[in-house]
Amino acid sequence: MIRKLAPAALAVVLVLTAGWLWWDANTRTAAQRAGTEALAAARDSIAAMGTYRPGNAAQVLPAARDRLTGTFLDNYTQAIETVVIPNATQRAMAATVTVPAVGVISATGDRALLLAYVNQSISEGAEKPVITPSRYRVSMEKVDGRWLIAAFDQI
Repeated sequence: MIRKLAPAALAVVLVLTAGWLWWDANTRTAAQRAGTEALAAARDSIAAMGTYRPGNAAQVLPAARDRLTGTFLDNYTQAIETVVIPNATQRAMAATVTVPAVGVISATGDRALLLAYVNQSISEGAEKPVITPSRYRVSMEKVDGRWLIAAFDQI
């Protein structure tokens, strides 16, 4: 009796193992794709949310909100409306943000946690720009097919 059941049991084990391997490979592929997509979106979004000139701050900074989500979107909106845009126009401030390096800490199909190295150059009037290098933990979420910044925390 056991000899008759052994081939069936072996077949079940093989099918389950194959199914698990297929699921694991698809999960890993989705995570790698998510990480790659989130990296590209983060690089562009970080630069967009921090680069402005006195004459365009009121246009480009609110436009960057389209790249953000959740409470970070609310906090960013409040900061640009109450501090950044008024200072840019009243004090002739300009900023340029570059992202020389960004890497994936973890990723799933719809969420990614990244580490970004960010250089911000800020100038006021004709003064020489002050360049500040920083590191940020960036949380990304995929919303309606787009990767958006959900958190941006300096570390």
